[in-house]
Amino acid sequence: MRLLAPWSTLNADDRALLRRRLRTPVLTFLALLALLAVNVTLGATLPFAQVWIVELLVVAVMVALILLVSMEVIHEPPLVRLFSGLGFFWVAIMVGMTLTDYLAR
Repeated sequence: MRLLAPWSTLNADDRALLRRRLRTPVLTFLALLALLAVNVTLGATLPFAQVWIVELLVVAVMVALILLVSMEVIHEPPLVRLFSGLGFFWVAIMVGMTLTDYLAR
């Protein structure tokens, strides 16, 4: 049994299945890279004074993509979605409190 077959040895049905299964992760990866590029560009150029608000929105979209697509929370029951969202929110609170502690000293 071969785990990774070369593309040429796969039949048409297997290729179609592979494309279907890889479509979402690849598109998610490309979306995350595009959002990272937007965030880096905004941080490097600082086009206006309140650019940090836009950067936070971009980061929130990136977190939502990771949470819903990469962690496959979108296919889970509502209670699992709630607790996964609360977990990310709690981590954000902890990072914010740590940052506040370091910046206040």
